[in-house]
Amino acid sequence: MGGFTSLVSHFGYLGMAVVVLVEGFGVPAPGETAIIVAAGLAGHGRLNAIAVGMVAFAAAVAGDSIGYWIGRTGGRRLVLRFGRYVRLTEPRLERMEGFMARRGPVVVAAARFVEGLRQLNGVVAGATGMPWRRFLPFNALGAALWVGAWTTGGYLVGDHIDGIEATLGRFQWLAVAAAVAAVAVWLLVRWRRHR
Repeated sequence: MGGFTSLVSHFGYLGMAVVVLVEGFGVPAPGETAIIVAAGLAGHGRLNAIAVGMVAFAAAVAGDSIGYWIGRTGGRRLVLRFGRYVRLTEPRLERMEGFMARRGPVVVAAARFVEGLRQLNGVVAGATGMPWRRFLPFNALGAALWVGAWTTGGYLVGDHIDGIEATLGRFQWLAVAAAVAAVAVWLLVRWRRHR
C-alpha cells in the first residue's frame, strides 16, 4: 500500500491514473486509496481537485474498458486460465455470469463500490457477452459516482483525519447499538412476513 501512495505522491496525476487504470482490468491495486491520496494532495494545494476527479474518471473508464475487451476477445477460456491469479475460479465465474445475465447494467454501475467486483467488472462483462453499447454508459455512471465520492471525501478530509477518528471513537458504541437495532428490526420484519 505504501508503494502505491508514494507513487501518487511522487507522480501526482500520472501515478493515480496508473493505479486506477490497472485496477480496472483485473490487477488488485488500491484505486480508491490512490484517489483519496491525490484528493488529499489537492486539499493541500499540490494538485487540483477537479483535475484529480477528471483524470481518475478517465482512468477508471479506460481500465474497465480494457478489461471488457480482454474478456470479450479472450472470452471464458482466457478468464479461466488466468483468473486463478486473482481468485476468479470457474464456480465464481459461473455465479457472476448468472448474475450479470439477470442484472448486468446495475451490476456494472454498482460494482465500483464492491472490492473484487470492481477489478473484474469489465472482464466479466466482456466474457459474458454484454454489448459494448450497454456496458459503456453504465460503466461511466459507476465511475462518475465512485470517483466523485472518493475525490470529494479525500479532499474534504485532508488534514482532519485525526479529529474525525477521535469523533468517531466517541460515538462508536452508539453506532454499534444503532446497527444492532437495525438488524433486529430487519429480522423481526422478515420473521413476521414469513409467519
